[in-house]
Amino acid sequence: MARYTGATTRINRRFGQAIFAPNKAFERKPHPPGIHGPRLRRRVSDYSIGLNEKQKLRFMFGLTEKQFRLTFEKAKAKRGVTGDNFLQLLESRLDNVVYQLGLARSRQAARQFVCHGHIRVNGGKVDIPSFEVKPGDVVEVRDRTSSRQLATRCLDETQYRNVPAWLVMDRDGLKGSVSRLPSTEEMEQGINLQLIVEFYSR
Repeated sequence: MARYTGATTRINRRFGQAIFAPNKAFERKPHPPGIHGPRLRRRVSDYSIGLNEKQKLRFMFGLTEKQFRLTFEKAKAKRGVTGDNFLQLLESRLDNVVYQLGLARSRQAARQFVCHGHIRVNGGKVDIPSFEVKPGDVVEVRDRTSSRQLATRCLDETQYRNVPAWLVMDRDGLKGSVSRLPSTEEMEQGINLQLIVEFYSR
C-alpha cells in the first residue's frame, strides 16, 4: 500500500506548520525549503490556496491522492455538509482512531501498527488502516506479548495526550470504544474545509 516516505521536515517547512512531528531543523528553519526559501515570494492564486489546504490535510492523514479523492466522493454522496462529512470519514479511519487513543505516537506509526496485525475490532483481527469504525465498535490490542508491549510503551509516551470525547479509552485493558461520531469542534482544526470542497468542485 502506498504511503509517503519522503522528507517530513521539508513538508513541515513547505506548509509552515508541524504536519509531521517537528524537530530542531524545523524550529531552526521555519521558512520554505530550498536555497531561495528565506527570500521566496510566491504568487498566491485561489487555486494554489485550495491546493495547499488539500495537500496539508492529505499529508496529515497519510493518504494517496486516489484514496483522498475517493473519500471525498464518498463524503459528497452522503447527506449533510460535504466538508464535515469528509473530515468525519477521515477521523473514523482505524489508523486515526488508534492514534487518537494513544496507542501510537503518530498516524504513520498507527498505520504500521494496524498493518502488522496488532489490532482487533469487535474481537476480530483487522489489518486495514482505512477500515471505518462506527459507534459501538471496540478497538483493542491483540492479546499477544509483542503487541501489548508496543502499545504499553506508546501509552507511557502519550499519557499527556487528551483522548477525544467521542472515544472512551481503557488504558489498563489496552482497548477503547467509539461512543459516537466526532462533532465538527472535535475534529482536526486548522484546515479550511470549504477551500478543499471548492478545489474538488472545479
